[in-house]
Amino acid sequence: MIQLDVSIMGQSYKLACKEGEETELQQAVAYLDGKMCAIRDAGKVKGNDRIAVMAALGIAAELLGTKSASGPLADMTMAEVKQKIAAMHVVLDSALTPQENLF
Repeated sequence: MIQLDVSIMGQSYKLACKEGEETELQQAVAYLDGKMCAIRDAGKVKGNDRIAVMAALGIAAELLGTKSASGPLADMTMAEVKQKIAAMHVVLDSALTPQENLF
């Protein structure tokens, strides 16, 4: 097991994960931090515990929505989902890369 120091909404945490899974854990932390900060910044929910619960509920709803029979990923394997996301990254990267002035 490896221990990582992470920060969620400015609070430091020491988390354990299996060797080789550090990147996935850091991505999960960044995603959760983004969700929690967005809820906090909206100003409608007070208290870190309540913000965490609201973020968890939102993430759970996202997950269940993708797994439902009518969800956008219903007929895809996880490998196909990852492949689709990788393809989207390529398109986004090329769109965001500054192009030479063609004029």
